[in-house]
Order: sequence, then C-alpha cells, then structure tokens
Amino acid sequence: MSQEKVDRYKKEKANRKKNMKKEKFANILRKCVVTLVGLLLIVWIGYSAYNMYDSNKEPEKVQIDYRSFDDFTQNLTDASAADNEEASQE
Repeated sequence: MSQEKVDRYKKEKANRKKNMKKEKFANILRKCVVTLVGLLLIVWIGYSAYNMYDSNKEPEKVQIDYRSFDDFTQNLTDASAADNEEASQE
C-alpha cells in the first residue's frame, strides 16, 4: 500500500509544473469569461435603461413646409400651359 502512495506521489511530482500551468490557464480563462459576462450584463442593463428613458419621452413634432414644392409644381404647370399655347398658335 505504501509503495502505491510513493508511486502516485512521484507521478504527481513529475507532472506538477504541467498541472500548475493548466490550473493557472483555467483560472485566467475563468476570470476572463466572468469579466466578459459582467461587462455584457452592465451594457445590457444600461441599454435597457436608456430605452425605457427614451420611450417615455414625448416624440418630436415635425412640421413640413410644402410651399416650395407647391411653387415648383405651379411653375411646371405654367410652363406646360405656355408650351401648349405656343404649340396651338403654330
């Protein structure tokens, strides 16, 4: 029984550096994932809060001035009428 323990200890000691590297990498990876999830959660909460704030605001009222469009169409109509008069006189 004690020989088994000695053999197990020697195996663990031989792979100790490799195991330590694996553990360090796993810890760093875990910390990165937790940090990323935390940041995503904070961004999501901020986005949701902004959407709630923005949806409660009264929408802007916009007035459109169609006078220039009306003037343009009137000028086109006048020009077309003038062309028709010239064509009928010829």
